[in-house]
Amino acid sequence: MELRVCRSFVPAAVTLLAVSACGAPTGSGGSAVNPAATAPMAVANHVRPQVDNKSILKLLTKTVVIGSTVDPKNGDQNPRGLSIAHGSPHGVLTKGQLVFCNYSDSTGKMGAGTTIDALKATSGSSPTRFFQNALIEGCVGAAVHPHDGSVYAAGMTSGKLVEIAKKGAVVKSYTGKLFASPFSDTITNPSQNFSPLYVYVGTTSGTVVSISVGFYGNGVATEVAKGFATSKGSQGGLAPSGFQYDQKTDTLYIVNGANNTIVSFTNASDLLDKDEIIVQPGGKTFKCRYPKTTCGKLIMSGSPLNAPMASAMLPNGNLVVANTQGTSNTLVEFTPAGKVLDTKVVDTSSTQGVYGLVARGTTDANTVIFFTDSNNNTVQELTR
Repeated sequence: MELRVCRSFVPAAVTLLAVSACGAPTGSGGSAVNPAATAPMAVANHVRPQVDNKSILKLLTKTVVIGSTVDPKNGDQNPRGLSIAHGSPHGVLTKGQLVFCNYSDSTGKMGAGTTIDALKATSGSSPTRFFQNALIEGCVGAAVHPHDGSVYAAGMTSGKLVEIAKKGAVVKSYTGKLFASPFSDTITNPSQNFSPLYVYVGTTSGTVVSISVGFYGNGVATEVAKGFATSKGSQGGLAPSGFQYDQKTDTLYIVNGANNTIVSFTNASDLLDKDEIIVQPGGKTFKCRYPKTTCGKLIMSGSPLNAPMASAMLPNGNLVVANTQGTSNTLVEFTPAGKVLDTKVVDTSSTQGVYGLVARGTTDANTVIFFTDSNNNTVQELTR
């Protein structure tokens, strides 16, 4: 008999209990159970809010340059993996800073960047270095821990995922077959400090790897999905990327510019075992081990998507992605149901440069979007 343990166990101390039921196994045989599954975790109430068809992107008509992304010490450039620092006592990063890493070195050599820098989110800011090390060579992701200020950096060239403490020291380096060529990463944001968090990593092998971290995390890495399309290119190619986690609906969204699809994984907090979800050829259907619990869903495909890579989640639950092909740098906003709400050109250059996106705000009225532009090595803000 195959045993499955849910992640979404909520301790009795939490007044609002919300437990998502595990689906029955579909086959026989052994299946590894992640030990972190038995740890307490605050989970979403799984109540899907009403669909907000109001476009936030359409409201943002002004572009402001925040500052240069060129590392002030070694000249690394080509920014990726934009995040917002949550800040923590005695850490290097301060709350609200824009954190990014550089994919290229000072000569422009792709995949040779080794730095993570930060900018204050105000116009005229100058970058400050947070970290530099060959362990993150070809850095494509810099996910910030929501509580302790640490950063998880993905080095595509080095083939490593590196945990970096809030003061800039290496804590742990994940390597091996699962991380042969990481392409993007994100970290979930549970509502309570004392709960496991999960770092999701996309790779150029077309896989998604999950790592439990935090107070109750055990650091075990598991390939939870495979079969995503990939492609090669001068900027590192395309693969599963642009991860966004919606805590309200317990949904993980994944961008795949190799076949112009956006997919979601339902009940993402229960995604535990090796290859639970297998993306079928074409990227639009899925083979799922536990179809009543965790499975894939196609959100949208085709135009106006054009090799998207980066994404941002808006406070109303809608998403924005950045195309990396075409005649200009275009953002696309859509609902979780795949309805396109707006498109916006943020750089008219025919050279693609938007490889990092993040939104800040709590309502439609106060949300702004930050994006990286490697054509001029800046972070810019879309605002009113």
